[in-house]
Amino acid sequence: MYNKRYSILILLACLCLSVPVQAQINERVFMTDYRIDPEKTGELRIEFDNTNFFKNNEFDSDFLKGYSLPGFWAQFKLTYQPLENIKLEAGVHLLRYWGANKYPNYAYQDIANWKGNQYQKGFHALPFLRAQLKLSDRFDIVFGDLYGGASHRLIEPLYNPELNLMADPEAGLQMLYHSKPLDIDVWINWESFIFNMDTHQEAFTAGLSSRIKYNKEEAPLHFYSPIQVLAQHRGGEIDTIKTNSVHTLMNGAIGFGAVWNINHRIIKNINLELDATGYYQQAGELWPLDDGYGLYARASADISDFRVKTSYWRCDNFISMLGNPFYGAVSTSEDHLTFKNPQMLTFGVEYSRTFAKYCSFGIDLDVYQHLSTTSQTPEGSFSKKSSTSFSIGAYLRLNTSFLVKHFQKD
Repeated sequence: MYNKRYSILILLACLCLSVPVQAQINERVFMTDYRIDPEKTGELRIEFDNTNFFKNNEFDSDFLKGYSLPGFWAQFKLTYQPLENIKLEAGVHLLRYWGANKYPNYAYQDIANWKGNQYQKGFHALPFLRAQLKLSDRFDIVFGDLYGGASHRLIEPLYNPELNLMADPEAGLQMLYHSKPLDIDVWINWESFIFNMDTHQEAFTAGLSSRIKYNKEEAPLHFYSPIQVLAQHRGGEIDTIKTNSVHTLMNGAIGFGAVWNINHRIIKNINLELDATGYYQQAGELWPLDDGYGLYARASADISDFRVKTSYWRCDNFISMLGNPFYGAVSTSEDHLTFKNPQMLTFGVEYSRTFAKYCSFGIDLDVYQHLSTTSQTPEGSFSKKSSTSFSIGAYLRLNTSFLVKHFQKD
């Protein structure tokens, strides 16, 4: 088992060292540009947006069992810009895993499992509807399907990058503000809607992701502070669930970072960031711990065409709602198992390449070194030795559109 795992690890590392490409997978592959192009005013277009992925997680840990994600998601949309500052989109979002033919008909990521006995054949399919209004050069408001996932720029302890592959599109309301000293992304993702006397819970997640920029981003030494908050609420006043039906969970992070823009032919930049994170269960008993905190220190460097990265994580009773369970003190693979002050080191390398304006490709490799800790169960406590896990992923993003008709202004 271990020989196979480390053979794959070495093979991918050799591949990374042999291909001259550019890094930044989140920015190049996962993010979606929300800016409205005024030159497309009056255009009715057909748009195809697709991410193909193969992710293999070889985990040697009680935090989470290993698994693989082979598949793709695709969006087919009609887009229309009646004015320079308004964009309308309508279509369908499809998710398919290779080897699967039947998909649960409910919002993924633990919400609204009241539809667990209903299934879709062939694909997990959802409608895609978005209306966007650009109120000024700095401010946009979005209704319907949001610019979510990596576009929120959440740190990894708060948001697992794998959700860019498998999570349902976020839908609700979003406000985006961008200026030289400040970026703000505020949204509410409505995962479960209820009608009067429904027997399932209302559920939504609200978020804030902001960045204070103390000087110009292109300055030789750029300083910034991320401020991030997530709050998830489950339970409504008109449902029929009356016993322990309300749950409110919160995550937050605040930090300080610096980017050294070297802009050399080989070394492009170096990024250092330190974040303090928090967790609070304000209502309910969904999780076995009520509050906790964590410390996250990370560093990355863009060297030639590669990004190399490392981080250190330590927490006390912290639980992440949307993050990788590695960044937490609760096991998702063993019932009633928690960890006392877990610590973890990570090492990674990634690269990405943009072949054209509408096509990008990326590969990443992450190694997780879990340090020795103490595991706790109702029966007692016991020591847990250090362990090593790793993850390998390959991604291909295609996003193109075709003009159907151009409507002239009256």
